[in-house]
Parts: sequence; C-alpha cells; structure tokens
Amino acid sequence: MDLSERKLKILQAIIADFIRTAEPVGSRTISKNYDLGVSPATVRNEMSDLEELGYLSHPHTSSGRVPSEKAYRLYVNELMKKKELTSEEKDAIASRLYGNVTELENLMKRAAHILSEITNLTAFAMTPRKDEDTLKYINLLPVDDYTVVLMLVSESGKVSNTTVRLEKPASEESLRILSKTMTYNYRGKTLSEALTLDIIESFKTDAESMAMFERNIVPSFVKTLEDMLNVNLYMDGLTNIFSLPEYNDLDRAKMFLEMMDKREDLTKALINRENGVIITIGNENKEEAMQDCSLITATYHVDGKLMGKIGVIGPTRMRYGEVTSIVEYLTDNISDAFKITEGETEGDKKGNG
Repeated sequence: MDLSERKLKILQAIIADFIRTAEPVGSRTISKNYDLGVSPATVRNEMSDLEELGYLSHPHTSSGRVPSEKAYRLYVNELMKKKELTSEEKDAIASRLYGNVTELENLMKRAAHILSEITNLTAFAMTPRKDEDTLKYINLLPVDDYTVVLMLVSESGKVSNTTVRLEKPASEESLRILSKTMTYNYRGKTLSEALTLDIIESFKTDAESMAMFERNIVPSFVKTLEDMLNVNLYMDGLTNIFSLPEYNDLDRAKMFLEMMDKREDLTKALINRENGVIITIGNENKEEAMQDCSLITATYHVDGKLMGKIGVIGPTRMRYGEVTSIVEYLTDNISDAFKITEGETEGDKKGNG
C-alpha cells in the first residue's frame, strides 16, 4: 500500500526523532517539534495506521512508538537524505587518510579507524582474495647469519614479510642474487600462477645457494603466497557499542562482541555482499547473528580495480544518511590516498638508490 504524503512525513519525523534520541516517539513530540500542519489527534490517528501497516511498533513500557525494520527500509529507499559533508569535515577525513602509508593494508587499517571514530560505530575494512594480483618484486633481507626476512610485494601494494631460519649462514651476495633471480622469474605473475610454477626449475644458481633455497626459502615462499591470497579483515571501534543505548543490556553487548569475534563468519558474509553501496537492515542479513543489526558496506577501488570493502555494523537505529556519506567519501579517496603514498614510496626508493 502506498503511503500518503502526510503519513510519509510523520513516519520520517518519527524515524529522525528515534535515531536522535533512542526513545519511543509519541504524537505530542511530533506535533510539538515538527511543523507538519496537523493536530496532535491527527498525528495519533496516522501513527495508529502506520502501526497497523507494520511501520511502527509499540513497546509495552511506553506510550510512544519505534520504527520497524520495514520503516527503516522505506526510509533508506525513499526518505533518507544523505548528509552533505562540509569542507571542514572532508578536510579532516582527508588529512588523516592521506599520509605516510606504504602498504595498502596499513591504509585500510587507518580507514577503518577513521570510520569508527567519526561514526562511533564498529567499522571494518577488507582486502579480498587477490587471485589476479601480480607480484612486483621479491627481496631477501639478512637479519643475522642464520635469519633472513623474505619480503614479497604485489602490484596492489600488498606487502608480506616472513622470517626464515637458515640451516647454514648465507652471504649477502647469495641473497642478493636469489632476490634478483626470484624477482626476474616471478614479476608480473599472478599469485595463483606463482603457486603453480615449478619453483626449483625456475632457478639456475650455484649448488650451495640452490640447496639453501630449496630447503629453507621455498616452503616459506609458498606459504607467503598462500597467505597473500587470503582475505584480510581489519576492525576498529568494537567498544563503541557500549556508548549506544541498545547495548546497555550486557547480554546483548556480549552477543555482539561474540559475533564480531567470529572473523571467519563475518569475512564470508562480507565477501558475499554485492558491490557498490549496500545497506542491509535486521532480518535482511542472511547470517542469524547479524539479524539484530544494520550493515552498511561500500566497495573501494585502486587504479580502477575493484579491491575490497569498507563499512560499519551497528544497531538498526543508525544515522543512515550521515554514515553513508562518510563511507562513500572514504571509498572515493582511498585510491588517491594510496597512489600518493605509493608515489612517495617509489620516489624514496629512487632517491635511496
């Protein structure tokens, strides 16, 4: 049933008031605080109709009403006005996002932290499985006679460092040759392709270096490639829920934290979400543990390539318009922020070379 313009205005006022106060909304509040041009009695009648239609519920302990998930869906689809961020707000976000970050993972950690602080919700950033990501260079850095750090860098900026213990000491020269040879053989190969190649056959070095490579380096190299393919999920602001009235109930707060602790389940849920800006409310979330929450996610790109997702999770009473604007602004700037930091890093490398 299509709602009349008056019902829509009243419903919008109720949702706005409840999002702001977290208190059930009565007809007197709507009549007093919102200039709708109708009497309190008319507001009461319209609220009763909205309740019958499933847009409002009536807590037993209060005479006021609260929006239902159906109301929030209507609000997001038709009534929500995205907040226009001010120049000051944009500058504050950009100044914190742009900075000395040399790895995409660190940039996403920073983005999740910024998002959680601004929204006062639990925020996350995810880098998805990178089957098509390609290797850029490989380096073996000596720590001491028996320890080296195997560093793999992909074109997307993903950096993985693995400490490798050697059976015998390796000279810096042999490590340099191995690094150069590995980079030559694997540059431009996708992570998946690199795992299918015959690593041993790819190299022609002296017997001693080859033996050390086969016994010590190869297992770590393969494990690091596998790890680089895996999803990374960064979360921030878990304790923000304790400032929200919805989680004054310790049992509910405990359930939320337990849900967030199941990283694998959350990661799968995020991977399976569609691309773009997606808002799911309550029971729209397929995962049972999330059916008490709303989830806003957006996809971000680097160099025009779809990279991962960023977003927030919290109660259904959420400032949807404001949060969506902040999430969108962050995703729009992540690519530029990474280009700048990557450019600075490349410049540093050239300068140091």
